[in-house]
Amino acid sequence: MAADQPYAAVRLPEGSWWDWDVLAWNGGEPRLAAGYDLSHHHELELTFASPLYVSCPAAFHDTEFHAPTPEESRRVTELLGERPPVLAAFEADAGGTRPARCLIAAERLDVVAELVPRHWREDAAPGQRFAPWVRRPAR
Repeated sequence: MAADQPYAAVRLPEGSWWDWDVLAWNGGEPRLAAGYDLSHHHELELTFASPLYVSCPAAFHDTEFHAPTPEESRRVTELLGERPPVLAAFEADAGGTRPARCLIAAERLDVVAELVPRHWREDAAPGQRFAPWVRRPAR
């Protein structure tokens, strides 16, 4: 992306993305999960490959992604010493008196829409992917 070209807002597939959390942070890749009720499953994952800067709470709600402002872009570029390939900006309800302003800079963003159960299910289809902490019960 050219240095003078503004970033676009992260585009999400259609869905009910009310609840969000940091699902995992493995191998230098923070993975955010979203859905309408995270107690049972999530339907959306955003994985930020090779994160360069991360400022967001561990859990949040009612998220609104927007194009990074010129000030947000400038601040992150100054911190990193160069313009990151991906800069995701969003505001979310994190339980405070005002929305939390969040920024994540990374080398790449992968968006996956797929139902991912957060509890073991015996009737799961072969190859069903589960949340990272879900294990088959011992027999």
